[in-house]
Amino acid sequence: MFDNICKFLAENFSTDFATWLLGEPISLTELSPSELSLEPIRADALILLESAEVVLHLEFQTQPDVNMPFRMIDYRLRVYRRFPQKQMRQVVIYLKETSSELVQQNTFSIGGTHHEFEVIRLWEQPPEVFLRYPGLFPFAVLGGTNDRASTLQQVAQEIIGITDQRLQRNVAAATAILAGLVLEKGFIQRVLRRDIMRESVIYQEIEAEAKAKGRAEGKAEGKAEGKAEGIRLVAANLLKSQMSLEEVTKLTGLSVEDVQLLQTEIEGESR
Repeated sequence: MFDNICKFLAENFSTDFATWLLGEPISLTELSPSELSLEPIRADALILLESAEVVLHLEFQTQPDVNMPFRMIDYRLRVYRRFPQKQMRQVVIYLKETSSELVQQNTFSIGGTHHEFEVIRLWEQPPEVFLRYPGLFPFAVLGGTNDRASTLQQVAQEIIGITDQRLQRNVAAATAILAGLVLEKGFIQRVLRRDIMRESVIYQEIEAEAKAKGRAEGKAEGKAEGKAEGIRLVAANLLKSQMSLEEVTKLTGLSVEDVQLLQTEIEGESR
Protein backbone atom coordinates (compact mmCIF):
# COMPACT_ATOMS: atom_id res chain seq x y z
CA MET A 1 0.00 0.00 0.00
CA PHE A 2 2.78 2.46 0.90
CA ASP A 3 4.56 1.77 -2.40
CA ASN A 4 1.34 2.45 -4.31
CA ILE A 5 0.81 5.75 -2.50
CA CYS A 6 4.34 6.88 -3.36
CA LYS A 7 3.85 5.90 -6.99
CA PHE A 8 0.58 7.85 -7.07
CA LEU A 9 2.36 10.94 -5.75
CA ALA A 10 5.27 10.66 -8.18
CA GLU A 11 2.95 10.18 -11.14
CA ASN A 12 0.57 13.00 -10.23
CA PHE A 13 3.11 15.47 -8.86
CA SER A 14 6.03 14.69 -11.14
CA THR A 15 7.07 18.35 -11.38
CA ASP A 16 7.40 18.55 -7.60
CA PHE A 17 9.59 15.44 -7.61
CA ALA A 18 11.68 16.80 -10.48
CA THR A 19 12.23 20.05 -8.61
CA TRP A 20 13.28 18.16 -5.47
CA LEU A 21 15.52 15.56 -7.10
CA LEU A 22 16.65 17.16 -10.36
CA GLY A 23 16.81 20.74 -9.20
CA GLU A 24 14.39 22.13 -11.78
CA PRO A 25 10.65 21.80 -12.52
CA ILE A 26 11.02 19.60 -15.58
CA SER A 27 7.82 18.20 -17.05
CA LEU A 28 7.98 14.41 -16.77
CA THR A 29 5.74 11.66 -18.09
CA GLU A 30 5.48 8.06 -16.99
CA LEU A 31 7.61 5.47 -18.75
CA SER A 32 6.12 1.99 -18.54
CA PRO A 33 8.53 -0.69 -17.29
CA SER A 34 7.12 -2.95 -20.03
CA GLU A 35 8.96 -0.81 -22.59
CA LEU A 36 12.24 -1.99 -21.07
CA SER A 37 11.41 -5.63 -20.47
CA LEU A 38 13.41 -8.47 -21.88
CA GLU A 39 11.80 -10.57 -19.18
CA PRO A 40 9.30 -9.83 -16.38
CA ILE A 41 10.59 -7.31 -13.85
CA ARG A 42 9.39 -6.36 -10.38
CA ALA A 43 7.49 -3.10 -10.67
CA ASP A 44 5.55 -2.80 -7.41
CA ALA A 45 7.90 -0.18 -5.94
CA LEU A 46 9.25 1.19 -9.21
CA ILE A 47 8.39 4.28 -11.15
CA LEU A 48 10.13 5.63 -14.24
CA LEU A 49 9.53 9.22 -15.33
CA GLU A 50 11.02 10.68 -18.46
CA SER A 51 11.54 13.93 -20.31
CA ALA A 52 13.25 14.45 -23.65
CA GLU A 53 16.66 14.50 -21.94
CA VAL A 54 16.43 12.48 -18.73
CA VAL A 55 14.88 9.41 -17.13
CA LEU A 56 14.15 9.61 -13.41
CA HIS A 57 14.10 6.17 -11.81
CA LEU A 58 12.55 6.06 -8.33
CA GLU A 59 12.34 3.11 -5.98
CA PHE A 60 10.27 3.50 -2.81
CA GLN A 61 11.08 1.06 -0.03
CA THR A 62 9.63 0.52 3.45
CA GLN A 63 12.06 -2.34 4.13
CA PRO A 64 15.69 -2.89 3.10
CA ASP A 65 16.23 -5.00 -0.01
CA VAL A 66 19.44 -6.99 -0.41
CA ASN A 67 18.90 -7.14 -4.18
CA MET A 68 18.59 -3.38 -4.64
CA PRO A 69 22.10 -2.72 -6.05
CA PHE A 70 21.64 -5.35 -8.74
CA ARG A 71 18.18 -4.06 -9.59
CA MET A 72 19.54 -0.56 -10.06
CA ILE A 73 22.26 -1.55 -12.52
CA ASP A 74 19.78 -3.83 -14.26
CA TYR A 75 17.35 -0.94 -14.84
CA ARG A 76 20.18 1.36 -15.84
CA LEU A 77 21.25 -0.99 -18.61
CA ARG A 78 17.67 -1.54 -19.74
CA VAL A 79 17.13 2.20 -20.05
CA TYR A 80 20.45 2.65 -21.85
CA ARG A 81 19.50 -0.05 -24.35
CA ARG A 82 16.18 1.73 -25.02
CA PHE A 83 17.38 5.37 -24.72
CA PRO A 84 21.18 5.49 -25.10
CA GLN A 85 21.12 9.27 -25.54
CA LYS A 86 19.27 10.05 -22.32
CA GLN A 87 20.76 10.80 -18.94
CA MET A 88 19.42 8.80 -16.00
CA ARG A 89 18.99 9.68 -12.34
CA GLN A 90 18.37 6.72 -10.05
CA VAL A 91 17.13 7.27 -6.50
CA VAL A 92 16.16 4.73 -3.85
CA ILE A 93 13.94 6.36 -1.23
CA TYR A 94 13.66 4.54 2.09
CA LEU A 95 10.54 5.54 4.00
CA LYS A 96 10.89 3.94 7.43
CA GLU A 97 13.88 4.33 9.72
CA THR A 98 16.04 1.26 10.21
CA SER A 99 19.53 0.46 11.42
CA SER A 100 20.11 -2.03 8.61
CA GLU A 101 23.34 -1.45 6.70
CA LEU A 102 21.49 -2.27 3.49
CA VAL A 103 20.00 1.23 3.36
CA GLN A 104 23.53 2.62 3.14
CA GLN A 105 24.36 0.73 -0.05
CA ASN A 106 24.56 2.89 -3.16
CA THR A 107 26.88 0.89 -5.42
CA PHE A 108 26.95 -2.34 -7.38
CA SER A 109 30.41 -3.79 -8.02
CA ILE A 110 31.70 -6.95 -9.63
CA GLY A 111 34.98 -7.57 -11.39
CA GLY A 112 35.50 -4.77 -13.89
CA THR A 113 32.06 -3.21 -13.34
CA HIS A 114 31.05 -0.46 -10.93
CA HIS A 115 27.68 1.33 -10.80
CA GLU A 116 26.49 4.05 -8.45
CA PHE A 117 23.01 5.29 -7.56
CA GLU A 118 21.57 7.70 -5.03
CA VAL A 119 19.96 6.74 -1.73
CA ILE A 120 17.69 9.00 0.30
CA ARG A 121 16.76 8.00 3.84
CA LEU A 122 13.76 10.18 4.63
CA TRP A 123 14.43 10.19 8.37
CA GLU A 124 17.66 12.07 7.65
CA GLN A 125 15.96 14.80 5.61
CA PRO A 126 14.69 18.03 7.22
CA PRO A 127 10.86 18.17 7.05
CA GLU A 128 11.08 21.69 5.63
CA VAL A 129 12.31 20.23 2.34
CA PHE A 130 8.96 18.52 1.87
CA LEU A 131 6.80 21.45 2.95
CA ARG A 132 7.73 23.46 -0.15
CA TYR A 133 5.62 21.49 -2.64
CA PRO A 134 2.16 19.87 -2.22
CA GLY A 135 3.25 16.61 -3.83
CA LEU A 136 5.90 16.19 -1.14
CA PHE A 137 3.78 17.17 1.89
CA PRO A 138 3.07 13.50 2.77
CA PHE A 139 6.79 12.81 3.28
CA ALA A 140 7.33 15.56 5.86
CA VAL A 141 6.17 13.48 8.82
CA LEU A 142 8.72 10.81 7.87
CA GLY A 143 11.55 13.36 7.88
CA GLY A 144 14.17 14.05 10.51
CA THR A 145 12.10 15.45 13.36
CA ASN A 146 11.89 14.77 17.08
CA ASP A 147 8.22 15.75 17.15
CA ARG A 148 6.31 13.96 14.39
CA ALA A 149 2.98 14.93 15.93
CA SER A 150 3.75 18.64 15.54
CA THR A 151 5.07 18.04 12.03
CA LEU A 152 1.81 16.34 11.05
CA GLN A 153 -0.15 19.28 12.44
CA GLN A 154 2.02 21.64 10.39
CA VAL A 155 1.38 19.55 7.28
CA ALA A 156 -2.35 19.65 8.02
CA GLN A 157 -2.25 23.46 8.04
CA GLU A 158 -0.45 23.46 4.69
CA ILE A 159 -3.07 21.08 3.27
CA ILE A 160 -5.89 23.38 4.40
CA GLY A 161 -4.26 26.10 2.32
CA ILE A 162 -4.57 24.07 -0.91
CA THR A 163 -7.43 25.69 -2.85
CA ASP A 164 -7.91 22.90 -5.39
CA GLN A 165 -10.28 20.51 -3.57
CA ARG A 166 -9.31 17.44 -5.57
CA LEU A 167 -5.64 18.12 -4.91
CA GLN A 168 -6.35 18.78 -1.25
CA ARG A 169 -8.19 15.47 -0.81
CA ASN A 170 -5.50 13.39 -2.45
CA VAL A 171 -2.65 15.00 -0.54
CA ALA A 172 -4.54 14.60 2.76
CA ALA A 173 -5.21 10.91 2.10
CA ALA A 174 -1.61 10.22 1.08
CA THR A 175 -0.36 12.06 4.17
CA ALA A 176 -2.61 10.02 6.44
CA ILE A 177 -1.49 6.71 4.99
CA LEU A 178 2.24 7.44 5.11
CA ALA A 179 1.92 8.93 8.60
CA GLY A 180 0.65 5.50 9.65
CA LEU A 181 4.26 4.31 9.47
CA VAL A 182 5.21 6.46 12.47
CA LEU A 183 2.06 7.68 14.22
CA GLU A 184 -1.09 6.16 15.72
CA LYS A 185 -4.19 6.02 13.57
CA GLY A 186 -6.38 7.79 16.11
CA PHE A 187 -4.10 10.82 16.28
CA ILE A 188 -3.83 11.00 12.49
CA GLN A 189 -7.60 11.02 12.13
CA ARG A 190 -7.92 13.79 14.71
CA VAL A 191 -5.43 15.97 12.86
CA LEU A 192 -6.51 15.29 9.28
CA ARG A 193 -10.17 15.71 8.37
CA ARG A 194 -11.64 12.29 7.62
CA ASP A 195 -14.40 13.70 5.40
CA ILE A 196 -11.82 15.25 3.07
CA MET A 197 -9.81 12.04 2.85
CA ARG A 198 -12.87 9.89 2.11
CA GLU A 199 -13.51 11.87 -1.07
CA SER A 200 -9.99 11.39 -2.41
CA VAL A 201 -9.11 9.09 -5.30
CA ILE A 202 -6.54 7.36 -3.11
CA TYR A 203 -9.00 6.60 -0.31
CA GLN A 204 -11.65 5.37 -2.73
CA GLU A 205 -9.21 3.03 -4.47
CA ILE A 206 -8.07 1.54 -1.16
CA GLU A 207 -11.67 1.17 -0.01
CA ALA A 208 -12.62 -0.53 -3.27
CA GLU A 209 -9.68 -2.93 -2.96
CA ALA A 210 -10.65 -3.74 0.62
CA LYS A 211 -14.25 -4.45 -0.38
CA ALA A 212 -13.15 -6.63 -3.29
CA LYS A 213 -10.83 -8.55 -1.01
CA GLY A 214 -13.61 -8.97 1.52
CA ARG A 215 -16.00 -10.28 -1.13
CA ALA A 216 -13.37 -12.72 -2.40
CA GLU A 217 -12.64 -13.96 1.11
CA GLY A 218 -16.36 -14.27 1.78
CA LYS A 219 -16.87 -16.35 -1.34
CA ALA A 220 -13.92 -18.55 -0.44
CA GLU A 221 -15.25 -18.97 3.09
CA GLY A 222 -18.70 -19.77 1.75
CA LYS A 223 -17.30 -22.38 -0.59
CA ALA A 224 -15.30 -23.92 2.25
CA GLU A 225 -18.37 -24.04 4.48
CA GLY A 226 -20.43 -25.57 1.68
CA LYS A 227 -17.80 -28.20 1.02
CA ALA A 228 -17.58 -29.08 4.72
CA GLU A 229 -21.36 -29.42 4.95
CA GLY A 230 -21.34 -31.66 1.88
CA ILE A 231 -18.77 -33.97 3.45
CA ARG A 232 -20.83 -34.19 6.64
CA LEU A 233 -23.90 -35.13 4.60
CA VAL A 234 -21.99 -37.89 2.83
CA ALA A 235 -20.67 -39.17 6.16
CA ALA A 236 -24.18 -39.17 7.64
CA ASN A 237 -25.54 -41.19 4.73
CA LEU A 238 -22.69 -43.70 5.07
CA LEU A 239 -23.36 -44.09 8.79
CA LYS A 240 -27.06 -44.61 8.11
CA SER A 241 -26.11 -47.40 5.72
CA GLN A 242 -24.41 -49.13 8.68
CA MET A 243 -20.83 -48.46 7.51
CA SER A 244 -18.32 -48.59 10.35
CA LEU A 245 -16.83 -45.50 11.97
CA GLU A 246 -13.37 -46.44 10.75
CA GLU A 247 -14.48 -46.75 7.13
CA VAL A 248 -16.44 -43.49 7.20
CA THR A 249 -13.42 -41.70 8.67
CA LYS A 250 -11.16 -43.13 5.99
CA LEU A 251 -13.49 -42.28 3.08
CA THR A 252 -14.47 -38.75 4.12
CA GLY A 253 -11.28 -37.53 5.75
CA LEU A 254 -13.22 -36.44 8.85
CA SER A 255 -11.69 -37.02 12.27
CA VAL A 256 -12.87 -39.91 14.43
CA GLU A 257 -14.28 -37.39 16.91
CA ASP A 258 -16.34 -35.65 14.18
CA VAL A 259 -17.75 -38.93 12.89
CA GLN A 260 -18.61 -40.07 16.43
CA LEU A 261 -20.39 -36.77 17.08
CA LEU A 262 -22.28 -37.12 13.80
CA GLN A 263 -23.32 -40.66 14.73
CA THR A 264 -24.60 -39.44 18.09
CA GLU A 265 -26.70 -36.79 16.32
CA ILE A 266 -28.16 -39.40 13.96
CA GLU A 267 -29.03 -41.71 16.87
CA GLY A 268 -30.69 -38.82 18.67
CA GLU A 269 -32.85 -38.01 15.65
CA SER A 270 -34.01 -41.62 15.32
CA ARG A 271 -35.29 -41.88 18.90
